[in-house]
Amino acid sequence: MISAQSIKPPPHPHSAKPAPTRRIQLRTLVLIRWIAIAGQALTLLLVDLGLDFDVPLVPALGIVGASVAMNLAVILRFGNGGRLGERAATWHLAFDVLQLAALLYLTGGLRNPFCPLLLAPVTVSASILSGRSTIALCALAIAAASLLAVEHWPLPWDGPPPELPLPYVTGVWAALVCGIGFIATYVARVATDARRMSDALAATQLALSREQRVSSLGTLAAAAAHELGTPLATIAVVARELASDLPEDSPQREDAELLLSQTARCRDILAELARRPDTAETFLRMALGDLIEEAAAPHRRPDVELAVLRETPDDSPEPHLARTPEIVHGLGNFLANAQQFAYSEVTVDVTWTAREVTVRIADDGPGFPLQLLGRLGEPYLSSRSGDTEHMGLGIFIAQTLLERTGARVSFTNAPEGGAEVAVTWPRAIFDTSNEGG
Repeated sequence: MISAQSIKPPPHPHSAKPAPTRRIQLRTLVLIRWIAIAGQALTLLLVDLGLDFDVPLVPALGIVGASVAMNLAVILRFGNGGRLGERAATWHLAFDVLQLAALLYLTGGLRNPFCPLLLAPVTVSASILSGRSTIALCALAIAAASLLAVEHWPLPWDGPPPELPLPYVTGVWAALVCGIGFIATYVARVATDARRMSDALAATQLALSREQRVSSLGTLAAAAAHELGTPLATIAVVARELASDLPEDSPQREDAELLLSQTARCRDILAELARRPDTAETFLRMALGDLIEEAAAPHRRPDVELAVLRETPDDSPEPHLARTPEIVHGLGNFLANAQQFAYSEVTVDVTWTAREVTVRIADDGPGFPLQLLGRLGEPYLSSRSGDTEHMGLGIFIAQTLLERTGARVSFTNAPEGGAEVAVTWPRAIFDTSNEGG
C-alpha cells in the first residue's frame, strides 16, 4: 500500500541517469582555498621564524603560491560568482588534494601533525558531489597518503628530526585511510538524506499548492456566478418582453423563447456554482464522515466496496471541520492507496470522543511490506522498485500535511491481513476550529 499520489515530484537523486546540474558555487571553493592559503602560509612562517625550525621555506611558499595563482586565475576568468559543474568541482578539489600532498611531502609526510588535513577536500566532495566523484577523490587522497608514508623530505626540526618507528607511521596511514573512508561515507549519506528531504518537502508544498488552487477556483466560480447573475437577469427580462410582444406564429418569437430558456439554464448553472461556497456551513465546514466520503469519491473502484462507519462511545456530537487542503489531500491519498491495493473492501472507521478523533483506514489487501513498515513516512520509500512514476512520496506527503493539522499518523498490518492507517487528532482542535468559524 505504498504509492505516490498523482503529482510529479522532483527527480529522484538516485535516478538512473541524472541530468547534469551545477552543484556548487564557485566562490565557495575560492573562499575555502583562501582560508587554506592563509593557514598554510601562517603555519610555515610561524614554524620557521617563530620556532626556528628548518623549514624548506622557499619551495613550500612556492606551493602555497600555486594555490594563490589558481584562485586569481579563477577570479579573473569567471569572477566571484557562478556555479561549477560536477567535473569542474572535482578537478578543483583534486588540485587541493595534490597541493596539500606536495606541501606535506616537503615537511615530513605522514610524520607531519597536519597530515589529517587531507580529509578536508574529501569531506567537501562528499557533501556536494556524486558518489563517483567522491570515490575518485578518496582514491587520490589514499594514494597521496600512501606515497607520503614512504617518500618525503625530513620533518622540520631543531636539530636531527626524531625517527618514528615504522609501526607508528603505518598506524597513522591506516587511521588516515579509515578516516577518509568513514567521513566520506557518513557525510555523503547525510547530504543525500538532506537533499532527498528537501526534494520531498518541495513536492509536499506542490501538492498543498494544488489543493489550495482548487479551493480558490471554487471561490472564483462563486464570484463569477454572482457577477453574471445581474446581466443574465436583464437578458431574461428583455427576452420575455420580446416574446410577449411578438405574434404567436412569428419565427422571431421562437428565437426569443429559445433565448429565454437558455438564459434560465445559465442561471441554473450559476446557481449550482454559487450554492456550495455561499452555504459555508455545508461546504467550508462539514461532518468528518462526509468529508471522508467526498475525499474518497475520485478514487473509487467498481470492484472495491468502501464502507464509512461512524461511532462514538460517549454520545459526543460528530466533529465538523473546515475542508482544508491539508486534510482533503492527506486523507484522500491514504484512501486512494487503500482502494488501489485492496482486493475487495476498504473500511473507514470514524471514531470520536470528547478527547480525540480517530480515522482508521483498513483494506483487505496484502498489507505493508514488513521490511518497510518501520520506515513508512520517509520520503522516496516505495515497494515499486522499478517504477519511475511512483517515487514513494505519497505517504510522506500525506503524513506531512496531516501532521500540520495536529494529527498523529501510525501504520500497522492487521492480524487477519491488510494494511491499516490510523489518523488521530485531539478533539480540541476541531472544537476550537468550530468556534473560530
